[in-house]
Amino acid sequence: MCQRDRSWKVAVLILLVIGTLLPCRTGLTDQRVTTCVTPMTKRPNIVLIMSDDMGYSDLGCFGGEIKTPHLDQLANDGLRFTNFYSENMCWVSRAAMLTGVYHKTSMVNGSLHQHCPTLPERLHPLGYQTAISGKWHLAGKSYRVFPNDRGFDDFYGILGGAASFYAPAHLHRNRKNIENEANDDPNYYITDAISSEATRMIRATPHGNPLFLYVAYTAAHWPLHAKPEDIKAYQGQYAMGWDQLREQRLQKMKELGILGSQINLSPRHPQVPSWEKESNQLWQQRRMEVYAAQVTAMDRGIGQIIKELKDTGKLENTLILFTIDNGGCHVEYGANRQGDYLPKKTREGRPMRPGNLPSIMPGPEDTYQSYGYGWANASNTPFRMFKQFDHEGGIRTPMIAHWPAGIESPGRLVSAVSHLVDIAPTIQEVTHTAEDPNESKEQTVIPQDGKSLAAAFTGKLEHERTLFFQHARGSALRHRHWKIVREQKKPWELYHLRLDPLELNNLADQNPNRLAELTEIWEHESKRLSRQAKIK
Repeated sequence: MCQRDRSWKVAVLILLVIGTLLPCRTGLTDQRVTTCVTPMTKRPNIVLIMSDDMGYSDLGCFGGEIKTPHLDQLANDGLRFTNFYSENMCWVSRAAMLTGVYHKTSMVNGSLHQHCPTLPERLHPLGYQTAISGKWHLAGKSYRVFPNDRGFDDFYGILGGAASFYAPAHLHRNRKNIENEANDDPNYYITDAISSEATRMIRATPHGNPLFLYVAYTAAHWPLHAKPEDIKAYQGQYAMGWDQLREQRLQKMKELGILGSQINLSPRHPQVPSWEKESNQLWQQRRMEVYAAQVTAMDRGIGQIIKELKDTGKLENTLILFTIDNGGCHVEYGANRQGDYLPKKTREGRPMRPGNLPSIMPGPEDTYQSYGYGWANASNTPFRMFKQFDHEGGIRTPMIAHWPAGIESPGRLVSAVSHLVDIAPTIQEVTHTAEDPNESKEQTVIPQDGKSLAAAFTGKLEHERTLFFQHARGSALRHRHWKIVREQKKPWELYHLRLDPLELNNLADQNPNRLAELTEIWEHESKRLSRQAKIK
């Protein structure tokens, strides 16, 4: 490290220490660690990146073989959170992340509760330029709520939850529909567009203004759409099949320290045959090749964002957070499925050929496929189950934090249990957000459920957590090292995650008292969140 870099870090730390010694103003939310706002404290830029429908082991820095060099570098120069949780589906995760409040309260009719301030609404009064590039998915059932309605100055992306990568539905720039931009550009690819718009938003930030940028990629959500050159880079790489891939990833995860040496694989999901018995191996290989190509295209775009931050002198004091909205998605896409996200024709007028049909190789614009049970099972290595479920495979996700000016001893793994609801309080602490934005308006602000993770940046994060889950096909509660989980309305299962992280030994019958204790906590939390959601 050069002398100038050391001097910069020392200066930032001195300013932060001075800030903590001055009188503080206490905000309304009791969950947040209160910090001080002083003229001497330079607020960091925030770049919050979320990928879509990826598994715990997909990234190279978490054990995967997919090429993610830029995310791997962020991890090596920052922190990896290995016990981080999302919700089990896309839009509920985004609601929890942007508000710090569990979705059961923070979401109303597919949009955000009016009494749950978003991060941009909290940061905007502090002078932050606020922007989003990518997937919103909080527009409500009629697509009427725009990011601009919830604190964002600038928006580029889709309003819904999925779209063609070549001709995305509901593509907007702020409130203007710009689907024609994709339709008229034969080289359009939404991952590249999201990255390019994000770099534009960085450049457009007025000098002296801090930036809050939310980059919400649609990769690697279905459909399996990728450029031929990106697919070619993975040709033949998955000929070994999903069984060997799971073993390979498990070994790498142990070498990296992501998993303990004693952990083995969960059994192959019942819907997944052994690779030897798979009758369409070439088609299955192509599905995973396209999926991997989507992820690498996203990582390339993240590299462009990092370069733009560096070129504009912002990287040193920018907190970059990367995470995923849920685990790998197992859904097999049917040929008869319909939706506004699925065009009837390509931009050239050719008919679409949707569905996971082994006679059609995925990737081109006229296809609309997903990667299915087998590869989702591999993505979620070593855990079981998938998106939509609250077993570990559906909600255990990677999280990376990178902040040259604020993270001590980079390269560490953080094992403290944490959740998407912790993102907002963390950002509020490091940006010195001491007041709630609606305080002067005398409006009710629903307290946050999350807790700041900022202590992890100095290696001092230690806290016990109780995490609540309820959505789609799953319900769960993690209380310290114990967890109850169920699939829809099936009986509760009970696991001790320290001894059984793969949820293989159900202790419900052996330990009825513990089961009763945790179900009582879950019921209490469910009722509390429902009451809060009714505040008007």
